[in-house]
Amino acid sequence: MAQEHLDLISNLPQDILQRIKSFLPLKEAVRTSLLSTQWMSLWSPTVVSHFDAGDGLTSAINAVKDSLEAVGTILRSYDSLEMHKLCFRFPEGDVTVIATKGVDRELHLNFLHSEKEEQKCYSPIRRELGNTSPPINSTNLSTLRTLHLRSVASVTEDFASSLLTNCRLLQSLKIERCGGLKRIAIEKNESLKSLMIADCLDIENVTVSATGLRSFVYKGLLTHIHMKNALNLVDVVLDLEGAFGRGDFDCEEVLSLLSSLKEVETLTTSGWLLEWLCSAGVIFGRLEFQLHKLKQLRWTDTLMDDAKRDSLACFLNICPILEKLFITIDPSRSRVIRPYFHQYWHEPHLWMDFPAVKSNVSKLKHLTLVEFFGFTIDGEDGLLSSLVDLLLEKTIVLKSITVKSHENVSWGFTKVPSKRPALKWWNYRRTAISLPRNFSFALIQGR
Repeated sequence: MAQEHLDLISNLPQDILQRIKSFLPLKEAVRTSLLSTQWMSLWSPTVVSHFDAGDGLTSAINAVKDSLEAVGTILRSYDSLEMHKLCFRFPEGDVTVIATKGVDRELHLNFLHSEKEEQKCYSPIRRELGNTSPPINSTNLSTLRTLHLRSVASVTEDFASSLLTNCRLLQSLKIERCGGLKRIAIEKNESLKSLMIADCLDIENVTVSATGLRSFVYKGLLTHIHMKNALNLVDVVLDLEGAFGRGDFDCEEVLSLLSSLKEVETLTTSGWLLEWLCSAGVIFGRLEFQLHKLKQLRWTDTLMDDAKRDSLACFLNICPILEKLFITIDPSRSRVIRPYFHQYWHEPHLWMDFPAVKSNVSKLKHLTLVEFFGFTIDGEDGLLSSLVDLLLEKTIVLKSITVKSHENVSWGFTKVPSKRPALKWWNYRRTAISLPRNFSFALIQGR
C-alpha cells in the first residue's frame, strides 16, 4: 500500500506559518493562500472598524479622519504580513477597503464599491487625487514607504487624497484602475522615487513635482502630463493606448513633456506619438532641446509603416548618445489612427523619399545594440531592410543587431569579413545592400 503524502508544512502551527510568510515579498506571500486551507486562513481579513459618515459634511470629514487613524493603527508595526478590512458607509453607498500590509513598510489598498457607489464613480464631478487635504496627526502613516492604491473612486477619493498627504516619506506609489478619477497632483514631494499610474481611463491631468523621482510609468490614454523639477528622473515609460479624445492633440504640450524628460537615461514610448508629432509640424532636428542623457530607447506600436519608420528616424536626431535601441511590433495593441493636421511646416519626411530622410539623420556615434521584435517576413520585410540600412550607415561602433518574430524565429547580424571593395549586408531574402564599411553584416537565422 502506497504511503499517503503528508503536507508537513501546512500542518505546522499558525505562528510558525506566519513567521515563514513574513520572510516572503508581499506578492509571493499572498499567493500562499492558494496552497491549502491552512494557508488561506492566514489571510482571512480582519474587520478593523465600521465608519458611518452620516449626511453632513462634518460627518464625512470625521469619517475620513477616523479612517486614516484606523490605517495608522494597522501600521503600528511591520512584524508580520496582515490583511484587514475597512468598512465605510456613506449616503452614496457602502465601500469596503481591503488593506494588505507587508513587512517592508508596504501597504496595498483595494477599494470595493457597492453598485450604487460604482454608478457615482462615473458621474461628471471633478475629482482630484493628491496633496489637497490637511495633514492628520498620525506618526504611523509617515513610516509607510510603498503604497498601492487600486479602484479609488467617489467618496473614497477624499480618504486616499488625505492618505497621500500624510505619507510624507513615501518612496513608491502605484495608482491603478481608478475609474472616474480626473486629476492626480503630487506637489513638493522630496522622498518619492517611483510613481506608476496605470489604466485610469478618465484621467485628464497629471501633475508631478517630486525632486527625488527616479522612475515614472504611465499606462493609458495620452492626457495632460506635467513633470516639474524632474532633475533626477532616470527611467520613463509612456505606454500610450491612444489620445484622451477630449479636445485637439496639443503638440506644444507634448513637446513640453519631452523637454521635461531631457535628463532621462531610458525611455519607452509609442510609435504613433512620434508620428503624430511629425504630422503636426514638429521638426525634431530644430528643437531647442535634446534628450542628451538618453542611453536606451524602446519604441513600440501595433505595426510598422513608412510614416512610423520615418518619424522614428527623425526622432533619433535628439538622442545624441543613444546606446541601445529596441523596436517592437505588437499587433495585440489597439491601433491609433492619425488625425488630419492643418500645418504649413512639417518634418521633411512628409514630402521626401526615405533616402532623403536618411541623409538628414545625425550620426549615431554611441549606438552599439539594436533589437527588433515582432517583424514578420512578409509584412515588414522592406521596412526592416531599410531600417537596418539606416542604422548601419549612421552608426560607428555598432556591435549587435538581432531580429525576432512573434513565432520565436530569430536572426542575428554578425560582422563578416570581405575582401571586396563593395561590401554588402544580406537579409533573409538574400537582398544585398551596399555599405561603405570595412566589414559587412550577415543575417543568420537562429536554430
